[in-house]
Amino acid sequence: MTTLTLPRLLRASRLLVLAAAIGGPLLSVAAPAAPADAGTPRGKPIEAILTSPPHVPPPTNRNYPAKVIVNLEVVEKTMQISEGVNYTFWTFGGTVPGSFIRVRQGDTVEFHLKNHPGSKMPHNIDLHGVTGPGGGAASSFTAPGHESQFTFKALNEGIYVYHCATAPVGMHVANGMYGLILVEPPQGLPKVDKEYYVMQGDFYTTGKYREKGHQPFDMEKAIDEKPTYVLFNGAEGALTGDKAITANVGEKVRLYIGNGGPNLISSFHVIGAIFDQVRFEGGSNVQKNVQTTVIPAGGAAIATFTARVPGSYVMVDHSLFRAFNKGALAILRIDGAENKAIYSGKEVDAVYLGDRAQPNLAAVTQAAQGAAAGKLTKDEQIKAGQQLFAGTCSVCHQSDGKGMAGVFPPLAKSDFLGAGAAKAIDVVLRGLSGKVTVNGTDYNSVMPPMNQLNDDEVANILTYVFNSWGNPGHVVSKDDVKKARAAAPAAQGQAEHK
Repeated sequence: MTTLTLPRLLRASRLLVLAAAIGGPLLSVAAPAAPADAGTPRGKPIEAILTSPPHVPPPTNRNYPAKVIVNLEVVEKTMQISEGVNYTFWTFGGTVPGSFIRVRQGDTVEFHLKNHPGSKMPHNIDLHGVTGPGGGAASSFTAPGHESQFTFKALNEGIYVYHCATAPVGMHVANGMYGLILVEPPQGLPKVDKEYYVMQGDFYTTGKYREKGHQPFDMEKAIDEKPTYVLFNGAEGALTGDKAITANVGEKVRLYIGNGGPNLISSFHVIGAIFDQVRFEGGSNVQKNVQTTVIPAGGAAIATFTARVPGSYVMVDHSLFRAFNKGALAILRIDGAENKAIYSGKEVDAVYLGDRAQPNLAAVTQAAQGAAAGKLTKDEQIKAGQQLFAGTCSVCHQSDGKGMAGVFPPLAKSDFLGAGAAKAIDVVLRGLSGKVTVNGTDYNSVMPPMNQLNDDEVANILTYVFNSWGNPGHVVSKDDVKKARAAAPAAQGQAEHK
């Protein structure tokens, strides 16, 4: 046992005082520890399995570092951003977001970036999981028809965004050039039943939301940070209807959630679910019992939860106009036995999901194609209008057009609609407030203007309404709506209606 002499006590006392003065315990100064298991690769090189969203590659299931070869191709391609709306995306691997990459901490990654010969632009890649200049961007500038190669050590575990960093960087990212790379910890991640890849992005088109046809990129909107669309996995409806992600009651689900931006922060929320754990900002810390998690542009998170009650769970950016008016909405469908002890409920999916409760909006696409070819039929308008009505009007007026007694007037056999199409168009475009009498009954609710609808959507919805439930059968054209939109508001938009 060491004897504490007076000089030793004095020296120890001075050290403790010094430690207190700098605000913490006395620590020995040493070089930082090397990341776990970051040694020489072992075994034969492994070609990484890359997957398209929403799928995730299988766990690495290795207890040693390896050399992993990643082959990723840039492809510029035109795809649907919404039903009947085309956009030219720039992609990693042909999808938005790009291919999911999965490696293990300590792996040596040999990265091959190829730029398809059909591309019009040079591209590169900045992986936030790379320690090195530009995250690899400085070594991967690749002209069309060329291939670049660089190698990095995956030093830090976590979930990381990657994106193009070729000037103008914002434009490349806004066109869909982002994805996720997962660097597993040496021991791997805890086992779950299902894993999915979901990534948000904001898109800037010259046309309005859902305006049909090909829509180019709008740099001015992007600079002003006013997106036309805010989407999960690159397209409106990419994860809804028959494309919804699925799980069964009792299964543990892990979501890898990224935000490509380029501008907006995501407030990611699953309606009706609470995350058991969230690894926020893609780091190692865990937050428990989370309702909504903030994901910055260029950031990511890992969220896990247990599916306990069956139903359709709506995933949204909880900046809610982005969800219901710009497209940031997806579905997780959970199948299995009900548990009345947890939730007794009456399912009201149609109200929340709107038009995305349908498997898809194929009739809307067909109507858009007919209009573009100059062969749009009344039947096509009615079918497209029916699908759009489900998401825009049925909440108040009900799917059968009967409205809600004493609150919302009926559209079925409506004498109000008997006044003609012009009056109906004006109400949809400019809203309606104040007392209105329909079929002899007074109503005094408020209908906001449906500014989110473009001209052909208004035309199709009204054509459906006029040809349903015993109404007079008018056909409303896109040109009718366009003229009404340009005209001064009708007098009845501001006064009492009878």
